[in-house]
Amino acid sequence: MNKKNLVVIQLSGGNDYLNTIVPYESGLYYDYRPNMGLKDDSIIPIDEKIAFNANMQAFKENFDNDKLAIMMGIGYPEPNRSHFRSMDIWHTAEPFESSSVGWLGKTVQNIDPENKNPITAVNFGKGLPRALACPGVSVASVGALESYGLFTGVSGSKNRDVLLDTVDRIYQPMNLDGIPSLRLLETGRGALDGADLLSDAPKVYNSNVEYPEDNPIAQSLKGIAQVASAKLGSRIFYAQHGSFDTHTDELKNHSLLWNQLSVAIDCFQKDLIQQKLDDETVIWIFSEFGRRIADNGTGTDHGSGGVAFLLGNSVKGGLYGEYPNLDPSAQLEGDIHYNTDFRQLYSTILEDILDIDSENILNEKFSKLSLIK
Repeated sequence: MNKKNLVVIQLSGGNDYLNTIVPYESGLYYDYRPNMGLKDDSIIPIDEKIAFNANMQAFKENFDNDKLAIMMGIGYPEPNRSHFRSMDIWHTAEPFESSSVGWLGKTVQNIDPENKNPITAVNFGKGLPRALACPGVSVASVGALESYGLFTGVSGSKNRDVLLDTVDRIYQPMNLDGIPSLRLLETGRGALDGADLLSDAPKVYNSNVEYPEDNPIAQSLKGIAQVASAKLGSRIFYAQHGSFDTHTDELKNHSLLWNQLSVAIDCFQKDLIQQKLDDETVIWIFSEFGRRIADNGTGTDHGSGGVAFLLGNSVKGGLYGEYPNLDPSAQLEGDIHYNTDFRQLYSTILEDILDIDSENILNEKFSKLSLIK
């Protein structure tokens, strides 16, 4: 049986839970959102209480096919409305302490304890998400896969070869006493090795799926499909989409972001089928927090409890958690209370998808959710 791969899509900026999974039968929803409440053609009903945003057609199709799990009201204790602190909590799985070590970085260390494969995890986008940061762990961070590598902007192949040779010799193994930073060595060596491995992925990739070129998240997912199809031993893929920080002009911007993601997911799933990777790929989608229950006129401000999605052939589709409760007595200072601890989902992902002992990563045991077939 093939090992499963995890594709993470981070909705950066704080996705609006209530305009993603819309409580369209709640009068309070429209009372609190006289300007922002979605109805009629702006929604796709799921059941008699909630609906998808109308720009989430691919999500509705997957839900109807029992391939999409919706985690309603996901969050963590003592919510923080700061983007940076809240994302750090999700990235490190440490709600009460600061940490520089990411939960997925620790996972890579468990998957590949001897650091033999520098592309066990691949990030598509600028910078390295803290979720993937861990001392001694190499992670390839890719902008455009076709141009990925070191010194690709240097004119002249001879000049580039000289630079690469110099860097290669700098990062050759030697007596550790002579190395000022072991982490620097590992990072540099990993960058070299990762560039060599990933450069071949587009060459062996064959697909007739056309990802829209003006859709950044679609292009990231295309890169993931290219690397996954090359069978290079990569198990974790990371991409970001946004910004979902919709304080103003939310109706337009939020709809555009979900339309982009829905189109991207549709292309990616068709590609996974072509590459025969659909049974071994699970997509996880999250954001650092939801938004306030009440609108601010043309947008919404930072909130707490949110929504996350798990998607794939091996996922038990359905609704998990509690329906959004907008009653004033159920609110947390104008926010939705969380009812599912995100570390329960992490525990499920670690043990049932990546086959890793979750306690090694999360430092304690959390009850799993019954999400994987």
